[in-house]
Amino acid sequence: MKPLFSHGPLPVYRMLLCALAASVLMFVDTRFTRMEAVRAQLSTLVAPIQWVVSVPSDVLNWGSLALSDQRALVDENRRLREQILTLSHRVQRMASLTAENVRLRELLAAAGQNDVPFITGELLSLDSDPFSYQMVIDRGRRNGAYVGQPVMDASGLVGQVTAVSAYSSRVLLLADASHALPVQVNRNGLRFIVQGTGNYQGLNVLHVPDTADIREGDLLVTSGLAGRFPAGYPVARVAEVVHDPGQPFARVTATPVAQLQRSRHFMLLFPPPAAPVPDEDGWELELSVEAREAARRLVGLPDAEEEP
Repeated sequence: MKPLFSHGPLPVYRMLLCALAASVLMFVDTRFTRMEAVRAQLSTLVAPIQWVVSVPSDVLNWGSLALSDQRALVDENRRLREQILTLSHRVQRMASLTAENVRLRELLAAAGQNDVPFITGELLSLDSDPFSYQMVIDRGRRNGAYVGQPVMDASGLVGQVTAVSAYSSRVLLLADASHALPVQVNRNGLRFIVQGTGNYQGLNVLHVPDTADIREGDLLVTSGLAGRFPAGYPVARVAEVVHDPGQPFARVTATPVAQLQRSRHFMLLFPPPAAPVPDEDGWELELSVEAREAARRLVGLPDAEEEP
């Protein structure tokens, strides 16, 4: 192969000519737009060559990705099997605990707890505003969603619905600084208010007396006060308790138990069906036909015989 530049006076002039031509081409490419069409045509001609050259690396990347995905699936399958065994053990224990709870409630003449109905939903999008922690899910008014409805994932409470359209709903997450809800310590029943901090990993427990019995690791669950969130659902776990000398309140921070940044599937909870109210003699109250019709007219519903 004959070299382009070799020793001697003529190759030096040839090199200078090539450098001058390159400078002119760069100037024309910078100042004028006619070279864009030429560049586009050249890119079209070179594209098949680039594709052929990239094929070996693409095949290697695909193979390594397939192997890594298979390994990840095997590991995930193993973890899920272990989780199934753990949950099966807990269910076996829960059967006896549930029966014992029923017997104790019967002894105390306490009202039984009804199951909370729910529907499932999936994540559609996250709010792009860095100062707002909201998401959109694929359940709306047609599915029964309503404003204020609690939303959970497999680990705990995620937030509540703030806006509803026909086929989607906007959910305000626990981490948002404008979100607050009443909770209680699962260990001793102390009640507090938890507020978001604008950070996925942190919540503030407000107005905790310095002498309150609250410790790191305590589980905070919904208290059921205000009637919006049903009682007993996990919300957060206490991460830090700081006692300031001379201050009446301690600074308490907690970490949400829900996977706010990773969950894609959620449950929208509905209020449980109301239990019948017993009268003084212990009998369930039943409204007469006239009372039911009067109540229907009071709330603006048609009479039973007028319904289609």
